[in-house]
Amino acid sequence: SPPGSKPDKDKPMLDEAQIYDILKTTLTELFEIEPARIHKDANLYEDLEIDSIDAIDLIDHVKRQTGYRLVAEDFRHVRTIGDVIAAVLRKQAQDTP
Repeated sequence: SPPGSKPDKDKPMLDEAQIYDILKTTLTELFEIEPARIHKDANLYEDLEIDSIDAIDLIDHVKRQTGYRLVAEDFRHVRTIGDVIAAVLRKQAQDTP
């Protein structure tokens, strides 16, 4: 296993850029959103026209890609791509012993 990794952890430690890349790929591939529209300040609901059902799909995809399950509570105050990144980072910090 790579240096610094914990053998009992199968979840990668992701930084902001890696989480952003996962979200950008998900939004372009799953929701067919043009990459130019995707940036940290983009509002998921207004700018990217994601609805609540899409948001559930997005949460599910993020979980499969990162190993971190965001719940509805985590998503309650999420408005922008930057907010999603912050929510994943918070979840990752809570998960790290």
